Amino acid sequence: MLFKAYAKINLTLDILGTREDGFHEVAMIMQSIGLHDDLDIEKKDAGIELAIDNTELPADESNLCYKAAELMFDEFNVKGGVKIDLTKRIPMGAGLGGGSADAAAVIRGMNEIFSLNASPEKLADISAKIGSDIPFCVTGGTQFATGRGEILKRLPDFPKTYLTLIKPAFSVSTPHAYKMYDNTPVVRRPDNEGIIAALKNGDVKNIYSMMGNVLEAPIAKEYPEINEYKEIMIKEGAIFAQMTGSGSVVFAVAKDIESANKIADAMKAKTSYGVFVTETISNIEQ
Repeated sequence: MLFKAYAKINLTLDILGTREDGFHEVAMIMQSIGLHDDLDIEKKDAGIELAIDNTELPADESNLCYKAAELMFDEFNVKGGVKIDLTKRIPMGAGLGGGSADAAAVIRGMNEIFSLNASPEKLADISAKIGSDIPFCVTGGTQFATGRGEILKRLPDFPKTYLTLIKPAFSVSTPHAYKMYDNTPVVRRPDNEGIIAALKNGDVKNIYSMMGNVLEAPIAKEYPEINEYKEIMIKEGAIFAQMTGSGSVVFAVAKDIESANKIADAMKAKTSYGVFVTETISNIEQ
């Protein structure tokens, strides 16, 4: 069966401090988007077989898809094996949660093809053992994440919004982004409580003024292209532009699909690596 692995963007990303386990304590609002990878998952007699159409990614035990399959076999005592064919569209090192989304699709897929009947909440709970963003990617939509990112609270759906994404030629590793943050004063924090209240009240006209990502300024200091891309997007008609996650993707909020395509055309002159037009989605579908 074919399963979709949906990318995410960060509407907000705030860091509250460093935990005893060495991870950062985060508070962020995450949103599923339509950009996705495809995973063809089928049963086999034994073992885990992983094939990926992108040679930059290892198709071995270190891959999150492989770890997700191992997790499902262990947690549910599944008999047999599984074959996974992964077709990548979500760029890597982008802050879009591509690896986590792929692992989440394996978890949801194996739950279905092996008729395990585990609830989405149960799947999200066990998935935190192999990655902080995976629980969100299992359930998707619009959610407030705390802890390492694995403690989730579902929010009212973010209004359907068209987006233009640009992936610069460079990538940013998550550990490097947090190291940069630790050595850079915070310029501006997002207003998570304000956004949550706006979503609950259905009054989102001022929501973009409350968004923000505390990792953006440190990354933009090292890679000024981040601010350059944001300025171009706004000039081309974007309502709002921001880096997502630990970078390096910058997304623009467009007024409509025509505006999103116009922004994309302008950005294609800046990079050949990746420009995408997509939209926010409320439900994770197969």
